[in-house]
Amino acid sequence: MGGVEGRILIVDDDSGVRTVLRRILSSAGYGVQEAGDAFQALDLLDAQPPDAALLDLKMPGMDGLGLIANLRQRGLEIPIVVLTGHGDEFTSQQVLDAGAAAYLTKPPDRADLLLAVRGAVAQGRVARELAEAEEPPPLLGTSTDVEVLRQQIARVAPSHATVLVQGESGTGKELVARRLHHLSERARRPFVRVNCAAIPSELIESELFGHEKGSFTGAHRRQIGKFVQADGGTIFLDEVGDMSLSTQAKVLRVLQDGEVEPVGAGRPFQVDVRVVAATNKDLPTKVSESAFREDLYYRLAVVVLVTPPLRDHPDDIPLLVDHFTAHYCREYNRRPKRWSAGALEQLRRHRWPGNVRELKNVVERAVIMELDDTIDRVAIAGAPLASGGGESLLDASTLAEFQQTSEIAYLRHQLERHGWNVAATARAIDTPRSNLYKKLQAYGISREEQ
Repeated sequence: MGGVEGRILIVDDDSGVRTVLRRILSSAGYGVQEAGDAFQALDLLDAQPPDAALLDLKMPGMDGLGLIANLRQRGLEIPIVVLTGHGDEFTSQQVLDAGAAAYLTKPPDRADLLLAVRGAVAQGRVARELAEAEEPPPLLGTSTDVEVLRQQIARVAPSHATVLVQGESGTGKELVARRLHHLSERARRPFVRVNCAAIPSELIESELFGHEKGSFTGAHRRQIGKFVQADGGTIFLDEVGDMSLSTQAKVLRVLQDGEVEPVGAGRPFQVDVRVVAATNKDLPTKVSESAFREDLYYRLAVVVLVTPPLRDHPDDIPLLVDHFTAHYCREYNRRPKRWSAGALEQLRRHRWPGNVRELKNVVERAVIMELDDTIDRVAIAGAPLASGGGESLLDASTLAEFQQTSEIAYLRHQLERHGWNVAATARAIDTPRSNLYKKLQAYGISREEQ
């Protein structure tokens, strides 16, 4: 593991204190990030949560207790060690009650500091492993396609074989990967997901394999790669078909030799990782076009599992709708809702280009927007408004339904006009890009070809 003990964030407005702490932690094998105040710390924490954080209690703007409270509100359960030069019994109890793992006074003894940090990192690791060991959501459905997939997962999971999950966007490829991990002997070890399509090509090697400080412009600190983070567990390479050829060569090396070489390291690390990859691309065609390495394809496709599109098993829609409706009624504290036969038939007739993910978004929107206990009709992007044949937009039963359906149609039209470029579309319709992203997420709008 190359002596990497974990990543620690130091938050202190005193640069001299940060320097001392950094030297102690770095000499003990920890990767270190620094923040001069709580607001800078929040930016770093959102970008990449560390294994533990060292917080100064007294800071301008937002103190350590405020930062801990902010983290808990965001759902970031990062183990915290608090340092302060103003220690007393009341403050100590106050800090521990806020959720800190340990409390030390300045200047801390080196041994006490390392013991507290080591304990915090271990606490976080245990919490993550327990969370990762929790059973993922079920693979719902009674159709033949879904039952066959469930049986295949159960047979493949206990093996060490590399698995390639193929299927359209929104068909549950990540769910399959998580069930493979959960049913394997690696279930109590990390499950690490990497969206290969979301990471810029110039950064993906660093993301997967890590880098050393100073190995390239902008490498201000050491970064632990995803393969090392997944050691002993499973790494899920989502949209693997979008990786560059140079990155593919390095992934092949991991599969062949179990070796990972961080950028600038000069020597490899040995890792034990099971690889599950997923794609909605036709990899054999990409191989024939020299856009994907043939040797990597055959290494990944030891076992191939296929997630069926929702249009091929429409009889499972009522079961999925019941599951999602119950989930969102609990989440949004709504009274239980039921779907009329007409509304369910409308859902069954839709082609679902976004598959189960699109259906889930439609159900969530209906639970939020529908005031009655029975859902009789629902707006689906790109589909007729009501359950009967051929009703127009003007047949919407309420003004809110008309406005929502109109907005969905307008946004899809504008996105298509601008080649699904969100930034260009936002400029054209004079709305902030962040606002457009929120609307696309809320309405479940996605490009059908993806």
